[in-house]
Amino acid sequence: MALTQQRKQELITQYQVHETDTGSSDVQVAMLTARIMRLSEHLQGNKKDHSSRRGLLKLIGQRKRLLSYIMQEDRERYQALIARLGIRG
Repeated sequence: MALTQQRKQELITQYQVHETDTGSSDVQVAMLTARIMRLSEHLQGNKKDHSSRRGLLKLIGQRKRLLSYIMQEDRERYQALIARLGIRG
């Protein structure tokens, strides 16, 4: 469940930290969140797709590690990011 090039570009421009930013932690978390949402929708209709479920769990773990890193570096940025993405409660 890859993202289209257009959707990636939208996420980059929306979450970039500076003008030439394409891979900061914020952008990576936003892209992972978009992929997680798509995979979650897929798995609601395909309950027996265990390989996709495993991939989803790996993506969730990766996003969790990135969010943990952002929280250690700057708690305010972390709070703002999870509020913008609508995750964690």
